[in-house]
Amino acid sequence: MKKNIAVVAADGRVARKVITEAVGRGWDVTAFGRRDHNTGDAQTYIRRDIFDLSAEDLAGFDAVVDAFGAHTPETLPLHSTTLKHLLDILSGSETRLVVVGGAGSLYVNPEHTLQVYQTPDFPDAFLPTALAQIKTLDEIRERDDVRWTFISPAADFQADGERSGAYVLGGEELTFNERGESVISYADFALGLVDEIEGGDHICQRISFVRK
Repeated sequence: MKKNIAVVAADGRVARKVITEAVGRGWDVTAFGRRDHNTGDAQTYIRRDIFDLSAEDLAGFDAVVDAFGAHTPETLPLHSTTLKHLLDILSGSETRLVVVGGAGSLYVNPEHTLQVYQTPDFPDAFLPTALAQIKTLDEIRERDDVRWTFISPAADFQADGERSGAYVLGGEELTFNERGESVISYADFALGLVDEIEGGDHICQRISFVRK
């Protein structure tokens, strides 16, 4: 049976790693982006803004990967509005929605009363983005009409890190490996994300990855 993934906001660096990982495993990937030309390994590239996507555009895919990211004050609210649009057009379908999230919302205590962004060492420069992503996580938790999974990386998310091929699956709490590190490369994050699409069953849950 043909395996189909759509990647939304496909021009970003995380998205391109996900596409490369999925294509390498035999998935047929359709990338939706805003650039004029394909910048990754997807077999099909469609120039389309997220808000212009329709239910028909995403029909028939096994999973849709939402790799949207924004970092400027004027664009940060788009984390919430773009995700709501995807949730609405996927509502009631069997297609999974896998969201690339952030680490700032992970909990650092068993009681789940303190999050990474609230810790003293959290960089001020990352706070607005973390708060925007936390808002999207709060909003997606309210939806039971979409088969969503929200995935957070480790605290140190390395764009140029190597693909080690090994990671630890975590949940709601900030997870450390045996060396006391909370780190993962984009490539290993993509590995875990495609693993989740292929065999994971964390529907309507948030999970996280750390390098093994």
